[in-house]
Amino acid sequence: MFTGIVSDVGRVRSVERRGGLRAVVETAYDTDTVDLGASIACSGVCLTVVDKGRDGNGRGWFAVDVSHETVSRTADQWVEGRALNLERAMKLGDELGGHIVTGHVDGVGTVVSVDPDGDSRRVAFAVPAELAPFLAPKGSVTLDGVSLTVNAVEDTGDGTRFAINLIPHTRAVTTLGALEPDARVNVEIDVLARYLQRMEAYRAR
Repeated sequence: MFTGIVSDVGRVRSVERRGGLRAVVETAYDTDTVDLGASIACSGVCLTVVDKGRDGNGRGWFAVDVSHETVSRTADQWVEGRALNLERAMKLGDELGGHIVTGHVDGVGTVVSVDPDGDSRRVAFAVPAELAPFLAPKGSVTLDGVSLTVNAVEDTGDGTRFAINLIPHTRAVTTLGALEPDARVNVEIDVLARYLQRMEAYRAR
């Protein structure tokens, strides 16, 4: 489990194709404190650490295996040099600064527009129709591993759009500050909304 509060921005050092993908990610984390088998959210995707170490400059790195299924359901992030929002799994007793995040991506959203809004930026996204029931104004959403609040939702004839605001701090400490129109992001809906939908569907039988 995660909170959607990014604690490092890593970078994909290398990608090796071996059935799925083996990705090596540079990180500022102290890899001595990262166990093999630990979970790290990489731009919202929960992955298992299968190797780790330090390079000749003392920079930490960890390796993860990414299945074809994961690649097919997430944004195009497994590219050498790509920046990734990183978050280690939360521990019992940690402060829940964002909201409950599972690291299981529900779909991919596309940036429609990026506009200034005071010191912030208002970013609008288009999402697949199946995600529309889970998005509500003032509800929570996770984008590329970042916990955010939905400001507005609009259902149109050609799909659903929602908007969020990025404050200067979020832009500075995550990859979202570089978002531009047509960029794709991993979307995870609020886990509570997912369970409520299941409960409603079961009750309607």
